[in-house]
Amino acid sequence: MMVPVVRPLIAGVATIAIYLLVVVLTTPALPPTAAISAAFELNSIVIIGMGAGVGLQVLVSESGKRLGCNINRRRKVGGSSGGTAATSFFSFFSLVPLGCCGWWLYVLSLLPGVFGSGVTAVLIEYSQTLAYLGLVMIYSLVAFGAYRLMMARRSAQMRSLA
Repeated sequence: MMVPVVRPLIAGVATIAIYLLVVVLTTPALPPTAAISAAFELNSIVIIGMGAGVGLQVLVSESGKRLGCNINRRRKVGGSSGGTAATSFFSFFSLVPLGCCGWWLYVLSLLPGVFGSGVTAVLIEYSQTLAYLGLVMIYSLVAFGAYRLMMARRSAQMRSLA
């Protein structure tokens, strides 16, 4: 059995590594160090926030498993994965003007055909705000899971006293 903090730490670091790998792979015009530097310059809060949020989600989930309660029974696929995906998606848009993530220019060009020009303009204009809202979604799910874990612990304590 792993130390309780090791798995969450691995999950958080893996999230950051995957984000940075996508930045490097979608930025062939810049050297990897320049692409990563630009990503941290503009999106350090998002990058670190996603890693920490995913790590906390794993910590809460692992704590629930150790106590024998399933706090995530209603969510079949990874707790905060939707928030993480949305946060990543929107945060990449802010890197395009710097020459990073050139592949995302192609994605941006397809958006009007999928969502219409009005929605696309809002997505691009407010991409950083939407990335921060994705972080709020991640941490809301973590807080809800922690609350459910706390209630499960309290309920188990009450049953043991009776």
